[in-house]
Amino acid sequence: MKKEIFELAREFSSETHGSTSFNEDPVFVMGDSPMAYVPLTYLSKKIPKIKTYSDLQQNGFVFSSADFIDSENFSDWYKRQFNKKLTLKAKRNIGLLHYPDELQILEAIEGVVNSYGILRKKHVINNGKNLPVQLGEWYGKCIFGLKQIKSSSQRGFDFYTKDGKRTEVIVYWNDRSSPKGVKIRKTLVQMSDYCVVIYINDNFMMKDILFLDSDFIMRKFSDKGHSIFLKDKQVSAYYFSVSSKHLDKVVSKNFLMKFSSPGLVMKLDDRL
Repeated sequence: MKKEIFELAREFSSETHGSTSFNEDPVFVMGDSPMAYVPLTYLSKKIPKIKTYSDLQQNGFVFSSADFIDSENFSDWYKRQFNKKLTLKAKRNIGLLHYPDELQILEAIEGVVNSYGILRKKHVINNGKNLPVQLGEWYGKCIFGLKQIKSSSQRGFDFYTKDGKRTEVIVYWNDRSSPKGVKIRKTLVQMSDYCVVIYINDNFMMKDILFLDSDFIMRKFSDKGHSIFLKDKQVSAYYFSVSSKHLDKVVSKNFLMKFSSPGLVMKLDDRL
């Protein structure tokens, strides 16, 4: 059935359908190429035994929200096929069925397992936090010479500078910035002397760093809520990529440069 569906996706995508109502379909099926999709109603007409998307799930297809997958290919395909832009509101109500490459996924999982084993042996990851968070905390510990001490609370570990200043390390892992900014619990800011935000790209290299005094954050960004949001526009002047104010806090310049993205390295090179 998979091959037949992929062929129908190519067939449907080979011509435009602006005069049809297929654009109103709530479910589309991804083909085996980036710009090949087909509405479920079209499939049902061509393959009568497919009545609902559950029939496809039983044959190995996986259902996800189009908004969750965030596929630019689908938006471009939709506009080309139906001669109209796919709005964000409409995208949230559309489901996409795709057939995962099980072999490639299994190979990737095996690679992750092996990598996790190495990172555990090298004391980069030690607890139940996700990899980007622990990796970012390790970056901060190495770059700023922080001491990692078991916390008396349930948070796990606390970080301190060599002169005993409590430092909160926040890790933001994403190539795209959130409009809300980086979220920090106000109580953690109040309990610390410094807050370090490590921005990590999807390739796990550091995109940028913020090193801010906690008192400064409370004065400039705090509001009546329980959380503080550091928006890009508000903190852009304090990024390591543009500001030298806290570069003196860097203990290992070599480590900073080695694990930074090429763009950050170029901006830091003449200031370190």
